[in-house]
Amino acid sequence: MLYYLFRHLEQFGVKGAGMWQYISFRALLTLVLSLLISMWFGQYFIRWMHEHGGNEAQRDASVDPYGVEKKGVPTMGGVIIIVATVVPCLFLGRLRNIYLLLMLGTTLWLGMLGFIDDYIKMKVTKDGLRPIFKLIGQAVLGLAVGLTLWLSPDAVVRENVTTERKGLESVVVHKSQPVKSTITTIPFVKNNNLSYSQIMSFMGRYRTAAGWILFVCVTVFVVMAVSNGSNMNDGMDGMCAGNSAIICLALGVLAYVSSHMQFASYLNIMFVPGSEELVIFLCAFVGALVGFLWYNSYPAQVFMGDTGSLAIGGVIAVVAIIIHKELLLPLLCFVFFMESVSVLLQTQVARMGNKRGKKWRVFKRAPLHDAFRIKPGQLPADYRIFLNWPKGCWLESKITVRFWIVTVITAALTIVTLKIR
Repeated sequence: MLYYLFRHLEQFGVKGAGMWQYISFRALLTLVLSLLISMWFGQYFIRWMHEHGGNEAQRDASVDPYGVEKKGVPTMGGVIIIVATVVPCLFLGRLRNIYLLLMLGTTLWLGMLGFIDDYIKMKVTKDGLRPIFKLIGQAVLGLAVGLTLWLSPDAVVRENVTTERKGLESVVVHKSQPVKSTITTIPFVKNNNLSYSQIMSFMGRYRTAAGWILFVCVTVFVVMAVSNGSNMNDGMDGMCAGNSAIICLALGVLAYVSSHMQFASYLNIMFVPGSEELVIFLCAFVGALVGFLWYNSYPAQVFMGDTGSLAIGGVIAVVAIIIHKELLLPLLCFVFFMESVSVLLQTQVARMGNKRGKKWRVFKRAPLHDAFRIKPGQLPADYRIFLNWPKGCWLESKITVRFWIVTVITAALTIVTLKIR
């Protein structure tokens, strides 16, 4: 709203009104505003949840080897993140931008899905919403995002084309007209554009439509995978919020260079008109996450719950899809990916062992972060652990910081892939 107001005032020569056209100014202002809202609103939200019994059911005390009990800690802290993200975007964003609208819709939809799950855990049963309903909600969002990017006339790209000049110098230019395209970026490959339509070339004259259908299916899968990965990562104080803030900073860099013609040409990536508003949204999101860490750092005063973790994963997935960088997510979200893989491996190996009357486990516990905070004496003597590492256990705060460091490394590598090919 303020963006349109000041752009209107610029016509009358109001001093300072012209600053609102610059992404850097609005992005930094959004970051600061979301950080302040998150820190200010958080204290009142925590107090209100205490007064109204919005506390999470007591977690299994045996999980923490040092006997740290987390009783009476409010959940649904994701509400803090959502409010601190949406409010600055409404004031400082260009609300006619299709990508910003998609991000706001993603945040609110998955936030609502997680809110329902947290409410059921508090008031009905600690099992929460049935997993199938979560998956359906995530699939609906993925379908809506994929179809919007397919059908909206505003969701276009200008593909990068490399031309040779005198056989000595390679010059990257972009097509003159924006087009609807199913291309995506492949890491570590010289000609780094892959078209889903090319994959479906066996469909003949229907390959374009088939390519878009494949794109929509990939979108649904990516949203579900990343959203569930972030949900599994939310098991320690500050873990998910810190990792997600780092990931979103890296996505902000990718979104900025994708929205800037000169940077896109230098890096030989596609130019995505309008994606600069993603930088505004991501700055708001990062500010909200950092402000939330004020209360969620060890020992936590509030848990984000599924209200926050599902929304976080959805936001990361949709941003990557919009800027056509979804194939970079396994590297960028390496921690989320390993958390999901650890749960899948643990479950499948346990089932195989049960069929043979044995108790098999790949890790000491799953998700992966839980394997680092369990003492040998806490493991049942009849369990066979295939990967019994580490031998001892780490403090929760140390595990969290070390996972952050891993995410910093993978985020840096993700950005570097734009030049390593």
